[in-house]
Amino acid sequence: MMGANTSQVSDLSESQSIRTLIGPDAISENEPFWNQLISFTFTSPTCSADAKLLEEAVVPLAKTLIENNPRSGNFGALVRVFLSRTKELKISTECQDQLFIWQAHNALFLVRCLLKVFIREMSEEELHLQFSYQERAPGTYDSISEDLLEELVCNLVHLIVEVPLLDITYNILFEAVTTLLVLLSYQLFHKEILREGLIYRYLTRGRCLSLTSRLVKTLLYNFIRQEKCPPATHVLQTQSEGGGLLYGFASGVASGLWSVFTLGGAGSRPGAEQEQNPLPLSSQSLLLLLVLANQTDGPDCPNPYRQAVTCFKNTQDSSSMPSPQPHTFQINFNSLYTALCEQQKSDQVTLLLYTLLHQNSNMRTYILSRTDMENLVLPILEILYHVEERNSHHVYMALIILLILTEDDTFNRSIHEVLLKNISWYTERVLTEISLGSLLILVVIRTIQFNMTRTRDKYLHTNCLAALANMSAQFRNLHQYAAQRIISLFALLSKKHNKVLEQATQSLRGPLGDEDRTVLPDYAQDLNVIEEVIRMMLEIINSCLSNSLHHNPNLLYALLYKRELFEQFRSHPSFQDIMQNLDTVIGFFSQRLEQAGSDLSVERVQEVIKKGAAALPKDRLKKFPELKFKYVEEEQPEDFFIPYVWSLVFNSGVGLYWNSQGIELFSMDSN
Repeated sequence: MMGANTSQVSDLSESQSIRTLIGPDAISENEPFWNQLISFTFTSPTCSADAKLLEEAVVPLAKTLIENNPRSGNFGALVRVFLSRTKELKISTECQDQLFIWQAHNALFLVRCLLKVFIREMSEEELHLQFSYQERAPGTYDSISEDLLEELVCNLVHLIVEVPLLDITYNILFEAVTTLLVLLSYQLFHKEILREGLIYRYLTRGRCLSLTSRLVKTLLYNFIRQEKCPPATHVLQTQSEGGGLLYGFASGVASGLWSVFTLGGAGSRPGAEQEQNPLPLSSQSLLLLLVLANQTDGPDCPNPYRQAVTCFKNTQDSSSMPSPQPHTFQINFNSLYTALCEQQKSDQVTLLLYTLLHQNSNMRTYILSRTDMENLVLPILEILYHVEERNSHHVYMALIILLILTEDDTFNRSIHEVLLKNISWYTERVLTEISLGSLLILVVIRTIQFNMTRTRDKYLHTNCLAALANMSAQFRNLHQYAAQRIISLFALLSKKHNKVLEQATQSLRGPLGDEDRTVLPDYAQDLNVIEEVIRMMLEIINSCLSNSLHHNPNLLYALLYKRELFEQFRSHPSFQDIMQNLDTVIGFFSQRLEQAGSDLSVERVQEVIKKGAAALPKDRLKKFPELKFKYVEEEQPEDFFIPYVWSLVFNSGVGLYWNSQGIELFSMDSN
């Protein structure tokens, strides 16, 4: 049945039912036509190629409907047909009434496809009008003043939080989440951040407001559960043992429509499979959650979804203290933590982790108390390690997560106690055994070096160095390779410093024509940045030596091996103060090595260093203030986060395709 007579998207415009729906004649809600219209078998597209085909077929149909709807009111009638079906959805679910759920799903699917084109073609006010046109008998007075658009929005929220997730409800829940995303997609077509609007008001005030915490909780659980989409054939199981009511119904009624049309299901093109999303509901729920949580606060009311995200608690938290925050709820932190660890490959999940760490102190405390922290940190390090394959936003989020984690001293201590074996993705060198702390240092340094040669992004540098600085006082037993990389990064910086200095001096000596004058500030700026980075590196090395010298023989070894690197900075006014301690340490150990004789083996040098570390009087080193950096969000974070979240929806919304023309929120090469 599923494979038989699968019609193509092109048959859409041929369909008699669809032609009637978009035509000029009004169809009353009680007509059998509606039953016929919404009895088709169809699997929503889950890959973008199929979504594009569908979108292109729907656009001309929707445009015809826009012209005829003021007279026919058929769009409003279709919405009412859907709403009347949803009133019994919970009962249908309990009775396993698949037919009913299936028809409600189809009605919503049609509404969503049409809405997507409407939103592109008209303002919110005009959209609101499309909902209010309805068929009237001549001369009758319309006393119904319901707001059908608000009714639809509230109904979708209700559906998501009320209807349990089962195989038979999976598709309609997915459709409800997707339709809300589509309704919010006005933002894509505006360059400026939308801070107000009809849909926004429906979701943040009025009847939806009381469902805020339940909606956030449900979307989080949809993400956590990672339920796979049930097979397409499931919808067509026989209704009862007695016979195939549903088969008969589907094949009988739907012959006028796209009888058995399965995009992304049995009828999809070969090769489309690679791009199918195996977890459409989980992925789409996460996108909707991020869109809602990143909306700006309204002029007179804070964003309730952000409030819910910032204050939810662990189900294990038995404290009877009532929460002063509105929209709070409880969720199982252990299952949320597990899902976050397993899914970091996607931008969305990294962004969710960032949001929770940054905004929800309960979740941050919980994450930092975990004894299996490596499950979370390793995927983050892997994102940074593959920096050239990731988009810059994903790299930023991963870095800021590390920065937030390194604000905690317990984290900085414990990462050096976790030993890892054979990190398969780290390919520059075989690391048979290394601590999580040393691996973290290696990956962050590699990110700095990548940034120096490619993107030269000051923000990236600053965050990398801040994370290293936060950890530096707690460095313990650094792996020799990590110790070498710290010093070789310093070597690279001093080489760059000398090169820029040389260029600046040459350009000063050269004849000062007009074109040369503009060159100078560039070098001065470059020099400034490099000197800031060198200063930070010296502070990081100093902080380690001052606080945990005897725990880091490998760093001492690397430092002594390359001690001539530091000579030139000794008398430099920007570095003199910080160089004192390095000088003291280098002098003290050099003397001990000389006393030990010439031609020392590596083992003998290490032995001298270990003994010397225990013998160096602590008071010989000058005390510096502790190096601590805290992550602070920008003044108007929404200018970064809202375009970012919508670029994720644009690129990975399941079964959604937008033509890039007319997208104003971000430039197409940056998404």
